[in-house]
Amino acid sequence: MTSLYLAALPEWLQELAPELPLKILGAATILIGGIIAVAILSRTSLAIFGEKLGPQGTMVVKKLIRYIGYAFAFILALNHMGLNLGAVLGAAGVAGIAVGFAAQTSLSNIISGFFMIGERPFELGDIIEVDGISGTVDTIGLLALTLRTFDNRSVRIPNETLVKTKLTNVTRHPIRRFNLDIGVAYDENIGHVLKVMHEVAETNLQCLNEPDPLIVFTGFGDSSLNFLLGAWCLQDDYGTLRNTLPRELKERFDMENIEIPFPHMTLAAGKALGPIPVEVTNDPAVRTD
Repeated sequence: MTSLYLAALPEWLQELAPELPLKILGAATILIGGIIAVAILSRTSLAIFGEKLGPQGTMVVKKLIRYIGYAFAFILALNHMGLNLGAVLGAAGVAGIAVGFAAQTSLSNIISGFFMIGERPFELGDIIEVDGISGTVDTIGLLALTLRTFDNRSVRIPNETLVKTKLTNVTRHPIRRFNLDIGVAYDENIGHVLKVMHEVAETNLQCLNEPDPLIVFTGFGDSSLNFLLGAWCLQDDYGTLRNTLPRELKERFDMENIEIPFPHMTLAAGKALGPIPVEVTNDPAVRTD
């Protein structure tokens, strides 16, 4: 009966049947040793190069060492079992060429990932904007990264897109400038408006004194004198500054009787009916019937 079972096995297993338990034990030992070796190699590499690679490179290198190490240990285990790897590797090579043509996009993403590791334009936890999508860098992989948007959606962006598309790192630097465009009526004194804007920026709790706020007169608009107020703040205070600075500026303008005009224009009828000026405005309190 035993001989019948042996005859049903592949030829290479029939040759190993007497030593099969020892071969299996040896292959299992190789696999376990490979897993331990990969863990040690991963920790050692990260301890040596972790600071240079940063969190982004650390995550990618960790996955790369794991995949290559596990594959190598599996091949050694099969070789210990006595499997003829020549034919297997030959078939795998042919299949690999076919898969390579089909996986050109994946290969491009992997190569792009290594470019991103070298440049390090962002890190885990940074807020970036890619192709109109903004969010926090959640995970970084060999093929793509995952952004967590501000409304808590998960967006996967291929590495190739990161290389080819304009990428903005919002939190790369510790401070940031908030730009506020302001328009006042033509009757207002430009010097007085500049002075009030500077005082508001100085008294705002989130606005930094260094660098100095950028306050400039930008030109003459259709219905207003236009100004730009650029206030510097810490990254963590940016959202608060966006709320407090416009409110404080409006309150101070009301105290100084500085008018903020609404857009308006004047229309005139044709010559046959005579000039009939009609003022068009977006003020809800004014109606033109």
